[in-house]
Amino acid sequence: MSISGKISWAITALAVVAMAAMAWVFLVRGNVVESNDGRTAVMLSAGERDIVLAEMRGFLEGVQSITEGLATGDMKVVVDSALAVGMANVQEVPASLMSKLPLDFKALGMTTHKAFDDLAREARDMGNEKVVLGKLGDLLQNCTGCHAGYRLDIEKAGN
Repeated sequence: MSISGKISWAITALAVVAMAAMAWVFLVRGNVVESNDGRTAVMLSAGERDIVLAEMRGFLEGVQSITEGLATGDMKVVVDSALAVGMANVQEVPASLMSKLPLDFKALGMTTHKAFDDLAREARDMGNEKVVLGKLGDLLQNCTGCHAGYRLDIEKAGN
C-alpha cells in the first residue's frame, strides 16, 4: 500500500473514532456530572431545564387527573388524562437538549409516555379500576426512579 493510501486509511480510522466518541457523548452519556447527593446531575441551560420540568409537571398533572377519575369511577377521565400525556403528547425536543440527556433518562421518558398509553388502553378496554390503579403504581415507579437517580442543574456560563 502506498504512503497516500496509508494516510487515507489513518484519516478514515481517526474520523470513525472521533464520530464514535461524539456519538457516545451526545447519544449515550449526555452532559452529566456526579452531584453531591449521589444522583446524576444533568447539566442544562435554564430554558432546556424548563422544557424538561414542564414535561414532568404534565406527567404529575396526568397522575392527579387519573387519580381523581379513579376515585369518582369516571373511566373516561382516566382514559383522556392518560392519553394527554402518552406518546401522542411527545413533543419535538431541540437537538441541543437531546444531546445533553443521558440515554437512560431519555429511555425512561419514552417508557413513561408509553406506560400512560397502556394505562389508557386498560381503562378503556377493561375498565377494572384495581388493575388501572396497579398500572398507575407501576408507572409512578418510573417517576420516583428518575427523581432518585437524576437532578437537573443549570450549566454555568461557558460550559
